[in-house]
Amino acid sequence: MSATLTARPAALWRRPLLRVAALVSAAALAACAPTEPTATGAQTGPMIDPSQPVQVALLVPGGSGDPNYDYMSRSMANAARMAVADAQGARIDLRVYELGDDAGQAVAMANKAVAEGAKVIVGPLHGESANAVGNAVRGRVNVLSFSNNADIAGGNLFVLGNTFGNTADRLVSYGVKQGLRRFLIVHENDVAGQLGGAAIEGAIARNRGTMVGKTGHGLSRAEMDAIAPTIARAAAQNQAQALFVTGNHAEALPEITAALASAGVSSRSIQLMGLTRWDVPASRAGLPQLQNGWFAVPDLGRMAAFNARYRAAYGENPHDFATLAYDGVSAIAANVRAGRANAVTTAGLTRGAGFAGIQGPFRLRPDGSNQRQLSVATLQGGKLVVIDPARSSFGGFGF
Repeated sequence: MSATLTARPAALWRRPLLRVAALVSAAALAACAPTEPTATGAQTGPMIDPSQPVQVALLVPGGSGDPNYDYMSRSMANAARMAVADAQGARIDLRVYELGDDAGQAVAMANKAVAEGAKVIVGPLHGESANAVGNAVRGRVNVLSFSNNADIAGGNLFVLGNTFGNTADRLVSYGVKQGLRRFLIVHENDVAGQLGGAAIEGAIARNRGTMVGKTGHGLSRAEMDAIAPTIARAAAQNQAQALFVTGNHAEALPEITAALASAGVSSRSIQLMGLTRWDVPASRAGLPQLQNGWFAVPDLGRMAAFNARYRAAYGENPHDFATLAYDGVSAIAANVRAGRANAVTTAGLTRGAGFAGIQGPFRLRPDGSNQRQLSVATLQGGKLVVIDPARSSFGGFGF
């Protein structure tokens, strides 16, 4: 276990390449549509003739024989085809390339796709593959990867997955508006936990809050039970008003919050909040230690509508990552439908008002990261309750 740290200036830094794939849930209805014509960013990527079919390469992790990857790939490809069908005026020539789980194969397929005429790439999944593909096609086309690891983003490489920083910003900014200023961070000691902790720290600084401590913990129940009293003392001594946990692992969130509750720390005494959805899986929504904690959710109604539509078309539920394929292809199609010759350039893709995504509005930022409009939710009596709905648009020129 690590000791509780006193507050220090927050900063996000570049880290070694990590295999952190998109950590978002699935879906919703309606094609993406830009809502504001203002462009930001540099002209990187080819100009196109929007009156002609635009070739889009979709890189998926199928073909390795792994049934989980095959299911994921099938869902992504089907969702992308739904986006093409929904394009209404944009002609998208979608071509699917299977990569398996291999960065070298991802680079080979990306080069093949560009040689065959692809104007933009959607995918791949894992961070190291996305980073390799971005480097391989730099100066030729933009890449909209499925990763949520903002550390790999930049240049011609974008991440579509909801980032830790985006979720942390939403919750911290809402907390500050409610009068919460002093935040204590609790994170797992693994790579994802450290990334999540750094994202929370950055969000606190950006929203002019104060980090009063930061504590890491191991993943075993014994380690979490042992660290909980230390966290409780740190919260009291530093007058923390909010305790922000990463809770990335399915087992970690119930265990660390139960250990904290045993040490006298719950949302009755300090506002708990977390980076992940606390209502998923549904079996933990009724856990007493999770009640009244804050977490972020996308547009659940639109996601449910998309899932129903997908089931009707393909006879199975989509994988959670299907939404990213739909969003990526729909954003491109929306720009093409609007007749924009810069549809797949950095300037075209980073329009400030963004796109009406299937989980809610989202926009790609010039630094390669993204911002998604999220709702703040809580659990009350085992039921999800939205306490601060997401904005319906970005309504301006953006970043």
